Amino acid sequence: MTSTATEIVHLAERHPQLSGEEMLESLVPPRQFDTATFDSYRVDASYPSQEEAKQELELFASGGQPERRGGFFSRKPKAPEIKPGVYLDGGFGVGKTHLLAAIYHAVPARRKFFGSFIEYTALVGALGYKNTVDLLRGSALLCIDEFELDDPGDTMVMTRLLGELVGSGTRLAATSNTPPNALGEGRFAAQDFLREIHAMADSFRTLRIDGVDFRQRSLDGHAAVLEERAYDDALAAAGGTASDDDFDALIGQLARVHPSRYIRLIDGLSAVGLRGVRQLTDQSEALRFVAFVDRVYDAQLPIRATGTPLDDVFGAEMLAGGYRKKYLRAVSRLVASTNS
Repeated sequence: MTSTATEIVHLAERHPQLSGEEMLESLVPPRQFDTATFDSYRVDASYPSQEEAKQELELFASGGQPERRGGFFSRKPKAPEIKPGVYLDGGFGVGKTHLLAAIYHAVPARRKFFGSFIEYTALVGALGYKNTVDLLRGSALLCIDEFELDDPGDTMVMTRLLGELVGSGTRLAATSNTPPNALGEGRFAAQDFLREIHAMADSFRTLRIDGVDFRQRSLDGHAAVLEERAYDDALAAAGGTASDDDFDALIGQLARVHPSRYIRLIDGLSAVGLRGVRQLTDQSEALRFVAFVDRVYDAQLPIRATGTPLDDVFGAEMLAGGYRKKYLRAVSRLVASTNS
């Protein structure tokens, strides 16, 4: 029996390129949701809103046609009004992305797209607004994961884009994030969303999904951190191609590569290694790292790290600031990725 040595690469030395056409082709659910369905959604019985949301989204995906019951002469039930858009409001880790992917797979259409907010804004940046509208116009469904309200300019562009697409018959499904178990914050997030897209607010039905982060249900809540020897052994055992970067070198590289290309930055990897993790104090560096973590998590890549535990990578001041939701979501994903 022969073993294959792990090839080690450095992300700081990669210079990925991604055309607008390739970006459009990549607008599909992350691979861990390739087979996501409503039936495979893990409902937490402690939170009835999860089952209620699942049933309503099944109806949305079917176009609003309820199942007919009763005999031949029974009165046909009146179909409820189905708005062209649905917004899933709830904490991270309650299965919103799974439900969003289930909608995508359930809608029987050839032209449908699934992407994060940053992927759509990157598409506009790469192709221009008009070309993006022309490419997406007439699509049956547009799924937007993790709708961001932080940048007024990006929000305005997306609102305008969605308005044009709805006018061409496209249906929309979007998610956002709020910290779990924070009373009121979820509803405030929904209000923020509807206020920022005020021109389209009437096009969306908001569904509240309560619950706790499923990634934390079987974990102790802390990111795994390794000593140098154990770190080297873990990367050597990863197989395939693993990355090995000093944390500061990676942070510097993320400033040089557009976030839309982070997915290509980690292309072909079996694991991501980070040496000498430290707490981030610069907001721009932290936000870029969040975008990188999202791509790593979507690719289901394990992370091996030394230094500061990755659940402490964002300081208390950052966690108390305006980007709290993003940082908490990233911490949740980092805990899961370092323990995988």
